[in-house]
Amino acid sequence: MSQISPLAYIDPTAVIGENCEIGPFCYIDKNVVIGDNNKLMNNVTMLYGTRVGKGNVFFPNAVIGAIPQDLKFRGEETTAEIGDNNTIRENVTINRGTAARGKTTVGNNNLLMEGVHLGHDVSVGNGCIIGNATKLAGEVVIDDNAILSGGVLVHQFTRIGGYVMVGGGSKVNQDIPPYIMAAREPIAYCGLNLVGLRRRGYPAETIENIHNAYRILYQSGKLREECLQQIKEEVKESPEKDYILEFVTSSKRGIIK
Repeated sequence: MSQISPLAYIDPTAVIGENCEIGPFCYIDKNVVIGDNNKLMNNVTMLYGTRVGKGNVFFPNAVIGAIPQDLKFRGEETTAEIGDNNTIRENVTINRGTAARGKTTVGNNNLLMEGVHLGHDVSVGNGCIIGNATKLAGEVVIDDNAILSGGVLVHQFTRIGGYVMVGGGSKVNQDIPPYIMAAREPIAYCGLNLVGLRRRGYPAETIENIHNAYRILYQSGKLREECLQQIKEEVKESPEKDYILEFVTSSKRGIIK
């Protein structure tokens, strides 16, 4: 049975799962669906089109599902979708989608720290950590297990690869390939995210294989297409190699230098 403060407002048509806690001064709009075992502390706002999975915790003043800050938005039916077991800290804002993708999504087991903003049609994978006051513009994609430190600004349409560590205060205006560290001004490749890879249980041989790919990509001095061909020919076959090649080949904004 859910525990709902008498000081919360819940639209009669909203769907609330089992064993939820909803604190005082929360606002739950129509066309909102909240799954089981969620905790909403005081003053959480969930607006039209919000979808929440199970086991999430929302801290005070989080606002989920507000309309996009995009002048092209015309009131189309879109959603903001939160998966399972996420921690959404104070003052986080997650806008819903536009006609571009139709939804803004956050996967499972993520930590969004205080003041994070996710713009329209953003896609955050699983196991990510997004630091205090980091802002993601529209249609950004964050792959699984990425870490963005505090105060990072991410340009629209940018993709950040899995297992990446982005330094605090960085301005991200190009794609960041997986498994690396990125920082400085302008933002640049700073080597492999060795600590992150080791913590995730990557063996030394796999890490060396990843390193070999990035030695070619960032240190050979060759043109990008030549680097990709050399990686295909010389780096040992692995899922990590395939991921790097797919990421770089499909990049629309270009990757950081």
